[in-house]
Amino acid sequence: MNYYLQHFLYPSSLFVSKEPYLVKTILGSCVAVCMWDSRLKIGGINHFMLPNWNGNDLASPKYGNIAIEKLIDKMLFLGSKHEDLQAKLFGGGEMMETGTGRIMIGERNIRVARLMLEERKIPVIASSTGGKRGRKIIFFTDTGEVRHKLLDKTTI
Repeated sequence: MNYYLQHFLYPSSLFVSKEPYLVKTILGSCVAVCMWDSRLKIGGINHFMLPNWNGNDLASPKYGNIAIEKLIDKMLFLGSKHEDLQAKLFGGGEMMETGTGRIMIGERNIRVARLMLEERKIPVIASSTGGKRGRKIIFFTDTGEVRHKLLDKTTI
């Protein structure tokens, strides 16, 4: 039986480890990219809130384009090679009714993640995205396994 160190991933952050970790996070319209290196058996995950950094405030992992770049950079820093990386995508639910001028943050978050991973030739091998519900995910950094559960709006 494996005993894992645990980490809770807050919005606007990311986590990468060579050590086996069990990483938990809760997603609504936010998106998490779980990245795994099949050769080195290491993993990383981000949790971003908005699709693109507009250049005005700090370039933080609050934004998908920054969070994904930083996640890839950290994986490469730990010895991963681009060709060994694979991704799983979660979240992007539309949690709020926005009336006629729909903002669709969740959908835009999903789109930026898929586009950036495709451009970098990192395959998305599994996903649970969109819809009207949130998700709780548990990511195992050493195996790449992700367990997820759909949540009712009242539990987010």
